[in-house]
Amino acid sequence: MRCAVFSTKPYDRRYLSEAARTAGHELDFFEAKLNADTAPLANGYPAVCAFVHDELGADVLDSLSAGGTRFVALRAAGFNNVDLATAARLGMRVGRVPAYSPYAVAEHAVALILGLLRRTHRAHNRVREGNFALDGLLGYDLHGRTVGIVGTGRIGTVFARIMAGFGCRLIAFDPYPNNEVRSLGVEFVDLPVLLGQAEIIALHAPLTPDTHHLIDAASLQLVQPGVMIVNTSRGGLIDTEAAIDALKDGRIGYLGLDVYEEEDALFFEDLSQDIIQDDTFARLLTFPNVLITAHQGFFTEDALRNIALTTMENLSAFERDGAPLHEVSG
Repeated sequence: MRCAVFSTKPYDRRYLSEAARTAGHELDFFEAKLNADTAPLANGYPAVCAFVHDELGADVLDSLSAGGTRFVALRAAGFNNVDLATAARLGMRVGRVPAYSPYAVAEHAVALILGLLRRTHRAHNRVREGNFALDGLLGYDLHGRTVGIVGTGRIGTVFARIMAGFGCRLIAFDPYPNNEVRSLGVEFVDLPVLLGQAEIIALHAPLTPDTHHLIDAASLQLVQPGVMIVNTSRGGLIDTEAAIDALKDGRIGYLGLDVYEEEDALFFEDLSQDIIQDDTFARLLTFPNVLITAHQGFFTEDALRNIALTTMENLSAFERDGAPLHEVSG
């Protein structure tokens, strides 16, 4: 099956090409993001493959459909960038990769926690400059600390298992409590209780209208002074301006971000020679207790291989049965 693949980097092309050869699909790669201007590139392709920052609103889907596209293969778990109602109206099927590697993202969340807690990023820079002093690098033990987990799906479950190994007390909030997580000794509580008790808050929830700005000015009034918040899920879970206010007055003592609500114009590109135009993001970078990575939580060999294999499985199932293996519907 012919498929136009958008927003590709060398690593995408490597793993997708390997999987496509085995599955027998023909892929054409485009570095450009999929949007209203680039959608005509997909004319004549029955399928397109899109990533998290590609735009799949009504105008783009209408253009794709007019060009003959019948299937959208998302090589990610999230699908908040797709107008599913329009896709259904056009008879266009949408598939995703629901579980490429929960270990990759959960382990990256732990890396952010440890990096912030022990200030390893600052220590690394000091040592490179010949500064071996320990002043300003004091951390604390994870053992015995209360960790709040928001969202206990696959990634949240793996994260809970890791943090249980550190000897943390674990509490969680999820509208649909997970019995596997309960078996780890995790106590499910309401969100205000979690915000008030947790010394470390890890966000592992999807971005929906209900979770948009889950961490905002009101919720940040409930947290313990000096709380650590780590987000490896979706940037829109945190109201960034409210987080900056909380950093300034000490309510947030540590902030670890692998995602950012306005990351589309920043992440996955080399902007080292440019002036960052996003003043809010630039302000975040000035805080010594903020650690930001550029949406790399998924970025492991295992995850990229699984993403490619599942994407090809979705293409094969659509070609064979008219529906992907992991379908998203409105």
